[in-house]
Amino acid sequence: MSYKDHSDKDLVELCLKGDERAARELLVRFERPVFSLIHRMVRDRELAEDLAQETFVRTLNNLKRYDPSYKFSSWLFKIGYNLTIDHLRKKELSVVSIQGAPDALTSDQQAATAITLTTPDERPDQLLEAKQLGSEIEQAIDALRPEYQTAILLRHVEGYSYEEISEVMDVPLGTVKTYIHRARNELKETLVHLTEP
Repeated sequence: MSYKDHSDKDLVELCLKGDERAARELLVRFERPVFSLIHRMVRDRELAEDLAQETFVRTLNNLKRYDPSYKFSSWLFKIGYNLTIDHLRKKELSVVSIQGAPDALTSDQQAATAITLTTPDERPDQLLEAKQLGSEIEQAIDALRPEYQTAILLRHVEGYSYEEISEVMDVPLGTVKTYIHRARNELKETLVHLTEP
């Protein structure tokens, strides 16, 4: 039986016994998804490669802490996510919502508190395109299943951590990650026309 036929949990057990081929198989299975997750967060290929590599180093060094009652992939992505968030926090990026105050309940309140980014050479057609884009994104989020929509809004609009979302939605942390991952994939498919030439 080849290593490709082993489950993730079997490979972890083999890694704990010192089997380097099992570790290489885990790397092959997850290097692309881990890189993809991190790259979406940092939007820098070289940095994403470095953070993905560090994710695997930390994962392999801490395999004894892995709880096999959970999916290995969820644990691995959590390590990558947390590592990336820690990196972003160290950069101390200031983030301001341009959509309006978080407590704005009506569209008038949102419009009154929204930040309008303009330049002297901004044309009205560019402003219209930006508003249409925002509208398409909102419609795509509205079309998500309720649990996906809640998870994605709590994470990306309200800025809640995965643990906080888990508490709010009363679901396991792994489920929150699944909701957000699936919501992102659905949004990507729905909005794919925006990235086509």
